[in-house]
Amino acid sequence: MVDCSDLFIGMDVSKDRHAVAVAEGGRDGEVRFFGEIGSDGGSVRRFVRKLERPGVELRFCYEAGPTGYGLQRSIEGLGHECAVIAPSLIPRRPGERVKTNRRDAVKLARLFRAGELTEIWTPDEAHEAMRDLVRAREPAVKDRTRKRQEIRSFLLRHGKIHPGKQAWCGKFFKWLRDLSFDWPAHKVVLHEMIMAETQCCERVARLDQAIQDALLDWPLAPVVERLQALRGVRLIAAVTFMVEVGDIRRFDSPRRLMAYLGLVPSERSTGDSVRRGGITKTGNARVRRVLAESAWCYRYPARVGTNKHLATRHLPEAVRETA
Repeated sequence: MVDCSDLFIGMDVSKDRHAVAVAEGGRDGEVRFFGEIGSDGGSVRRFVRKLERPGVELRFCYEAGPTGYGLQRSIEGLGHECAVIAPSLIPRRPGERVKTNRRDAVKLARLFRAGELTEIWTPDEAHEAMRDLVRAREPAVKDRTRKRQEIRSFLLRHGKIHPGKQAWCGKFFKWLRDLSFDWPAHKVVLHEMIMAETQCCERVARLDQAIQDALLDWPLAPVVERLQALRGVRLIAAVTFMVEVGDIRRFDSPRRLMAYLGLVPSERSTGDSVRRGGITKTGNARVRRVLAESAWCYRYPARVGTNKHLATRHLPEAVRETA
């Protein structure tokens, strides 16, 4: 291997083994497939030590995926740079039809050396733990919605229509339990559905409490508290925004933040023709959803309700004025 100041290492990672390619620095530097290594920590350390040379800087990269950020933290713990790449932004040729681990590793190394890859923001371990907790609530809420839809479908199929205006409250569940059916089996089915819905509600409540408890030691908790001064933003919306976006100061302007979230209009322009379409939706879908739900509150006149006043009265005057 020719001595050079930089080595760019592309890694196609998987559960059991990582395919590795090395690109030497410089425009005409050699790009070669190194081989495969084990995914365990010991194999990664031995591989990194094998590449280390005096005066040579190692720069690693791999695609973001289900393996998480453990590999990045291991390599950075050994004193080397490691970038996690956005898979959706990797340049691809239209006629490229062959995809193997070897080819992917070589491609990553070559594009990383050319500066054609986009690195994603990676959270630290504490932030990632908080994000996992918040994300665990989303499937729990979807499961609760699914159970409620099953109950509504069952009732509609048997001609049972709730006379009240509000569902899923105390009166609604009392009405459910007092329903009578011609066949005892239907009563058993409804009882089991109600039990399943109750368990889902308890699961969501436990996660809500766990999120509130975790905020006590989270460095971004003050930002979450101040975001709740905005109309339509409560605890879950604020904490979802912060765990997914992280430090907002890394964006130079609101335009950069909106582009990162995919909330800017798409455009197909050529010459004097300018065509703009819907939003690009290329960013974080969770943040887009909570922002869209919060924005619905701005349909109404601007006023501070009782609940919002009680939740924000302890915040600084400047925060409340901005909100």
